[in-house]
Amino acid sequence: MSAEPSSSAAPLVTAEQKLGVAKQKKDTADQAFKLGKVQEALRGYHESLMYLLGLDKNALQSIGMAPKPESGDAAKEGKEKEKTEIDEMVEKIYANMSACHMKNGNWQRAVESANKALAKNENNYKAMFRKGKALGEQGFFEKAVKILEDLKKKNPSDATVVDQEIARLRVIDEERERAHRKKLKGEGFLSKDKGKAPEKGAEEAKAPAKADDAPAS
Repeated sequence: MSAEPSSSAAPLVTAEQKLGVAKQKKDTADQAFKLGKVQEALRGYHESLMYLLGLDKNALQSIGMAPKPESGDAAKEGKEKEKTEIDEMVEKIYANMSACHMKNGNWQRAVESANKALAKNENNYKAMFRKGKALGEQGFFEKAVKILEDLKKKNPSDATVVDQEIARLRVIDEERERAHRKKLKGEGFLSKDKGKAPEKGAEEAKAPAKADDAPAS
């Protein structure tokens, strides 16, 4: 007799079901972000990505959601890669995650997430803006301005907002520069003081402590 299949075996989750769960988690994360629940939103986006990144194009073709591979001359010419609904969702999730990290003041992670969104679509204007802003906050003013100026060229309707952001970052950069110059100036005064010949009384007072001049370990 052949063995009966175990009733306890976990049912297979179809690509369509995975996609449905991913959409639900993304929608929940979107609502959490709107309510200011940033950590909850990040968690939802991460969970959505876990489902989305596990779906390959073969699985998507089975539910009619991926472009069929081209054959002949069109494929050889290297036509621009067609985007699937999954690609678009992943792009939006990474762009939204960038916004979450910005809310937390985690500028490096904001740049990383924006880069992942831009890898899916180099013309994602929100991701471009967030990357520029986050770079500026980290002190990379020139890189930030380059990205933001590029955004203005690609999407002139954002020019006013972009110009305001560049002006804001310029103020921050100038303040950093002033603080840096002030620090260097202070260190210069200390160097001058160290270069002065010690007075006789001070030299005699320092003599007994000579053995303690080594830096602390």
